[in-house]
Amino acid sequence: MNDRVTPPMHALPDGEAEIALVLHLPWEDVAALGQEAGRLAARMQRPVTLDEAVSHRLRSARSAAHAKPAQAPPAVVAPASVSSLPARPPAEQARQAIDRINGTAGHESA
Repeated sequence: MNDRVTPPMHALPDGEAEIALVLHLPWEDVAALGQEAGRLAARMQRPVTLDEAVSHRLRSARSAAHAKPAQAPPAVVAPASVSSLPARPPAEQARQAIDRINGTAGHESA
């Protein structure tokens, strides 16, 4: 049996639930979430946290999955993965992720 612990869940006044999770993500995923938060903030015209961006992404994915008509499962497409790239030191990954979030990626000199 697994030694997993179920994280506590809290009911919110707006009818939603809150569950706290700890995720270990590659820097590229953190950068993508930052970009998602930026797009959402521009649309909502207010600051948005990464938590809100993740919640919005999960809701959007769930809505899209329910909106699709039943059909054969799509062919599995391998997502772009860091493992296909040469290994980089964590500091370099972090710097590049921060550059992407700040919109300065591609402007650095190699």
